[in-house]
Amino acid sequence: MNPRGRPPLRNRGTADNPPNRFVPISYELDPEALDTEAFDPEAPSPKTQFLKDTSRSLITYNNSPDVGFEASINPYRGCEHGCIYCYARPTHEYLGFSAGLDFETRILVKEEAPELLRRELAASKWKPQVLAMSGVTDPYQPIEGRLQLTRRLLDVLLEFRNPVAIVTKNHLVRRDIDVLAQLAHYNACAVYVSITTLENELHRVLEPRTCQPQRRLEAIRELADAGIPVGVLVAPVIPGLTDHEMASILEKAAEAGARHAGYVLLRLPHGVKELFADWLSEHFPDRKEKVLNRLRDMRQGKLNETRFGSRMRGAGIFAEQIAGLFQLACRPTGINASRLELSTRHFRNPDGRQSTLFD
Repeated sequence: MNPRGRPPLRNRGTADNPPNRFVPISYELDPEALDTEAFDPEAPSPKTQFLKDTSRSLITYNNSPDVGFEASINPYRGCEHGCIYCYARPTHEYLGFSAGLDFETRILVKEEAPELLRRELAASKWKPQVLAMSGVTDPYQPIEGRLQLTRRLLDVLLEFRNPVAIVTKNHLVRRDIDVLAQLAHYNACAVYVSITTLENELHRVLEPRTCQPQRRLEAIRELADAGIPVGVLVAPVIPGLTDHEMASILEKAAEAGARHAGYVLLRLPHGVKELFADWLSEHFPDRKEKVLNRLRDMRQGKLNETRFGSRMRGAGIFAEQIAGLFQLACRPTGINASRLELSTRHFRNPDGRQSTLFD
C-alpha cells in the first residue's frame, strides 16, 4: 500500500487519483475504509473508458527548442500503457481529469482524426514539415489494435507524402510496416522504439500495459528488415534504477537493426513527482532516496526542471556521466554514425495543389 493509502491495482501504473491542480474541490479516501472488504487486492483493476474527443483540429505546434519537432499529431489523449513516470500525465488535468488513474483509464479518442489531418494538409497555409506522432501519448497503445486510427493517419500521410517520425513502446507498429515502407521510399518516415529497461520484472511494474522489451527489439528488427529507418530511445533514464542498462539497451537495439538513438532523463512535472515517489515506496523502498536524491543532483535541487536545454538531459556531474556513457556506448555499435534527416521534397496535394516548399 502506498503512503496515500491506496492499495495497488493489478496491471495499472497507479491506484491513485491525486487532486487536479486546476480544480479547487477534491475528495480523499477514508483511511478507515481500508479495513473493510471494499478493497480486495486481487480484484480486477478498473475498466478503461473510451470517450469521444470532439477536437476540430489535429496538428498542434510548439516552440520548444529541445524536442526536435515543431508540429505533432496525437489520435488519443491519455494512455492505457500506464507508465508510472509518464511526463504527459498532467495533460489530462486540462480535461478535468486526474494525472493518476484517470490518465490510464479514461482515454479520449479523436474519431475524426484522419479527416481532420487530410483537411489541414490540403490547406494552402500548410507548410510541409515533419510531423511527430506521439508527442504526448503512444499512438500504438492497446485500443489502436481495434480502432486503427494511427493506421488511417499513416494512410493520409502517404497520400500527401508528408514525413512523419513515430515514437512508440508497442510492437503493434509492425502491423503498419507496409505503409511505413512506402513512406520510407520517399524518405518520409522514421520510427523510434522506446526501451526503458530489459528486465522483465521491472518492466512489469514500471510500464504495466506495454509489450515486453524483447518484443520491442523484434519490432526494431522487422522495421529495419523492411528498409524503414529505425532508432531506439533509451527513455526515460531513471538514475539509480535503470541508468546501468543504457549500454545493454543500445547494444541489443543495434544488433536488431537500430541505426539511430537518443535518451531522455526522467522528467517529473507537477503531480507525477508524488505518483512516482509513491511508486518507489511501493516497489523499491530501499532505492527510493537514492533515486530521488540523484534526480535532485541533476535538477538543481528539485525533482523537475523546466528550463530548455537541461530539462531533457539534466545538469551537473551525474548528468555528464550519463551523457558520456551514452556516447561511449553508441560508438562501437555504429549507432548515430550518420544523421537522420527526413525530407518534404516529395510532398504533394492529391487534390491538385502541388507544394513548392522543398528541402
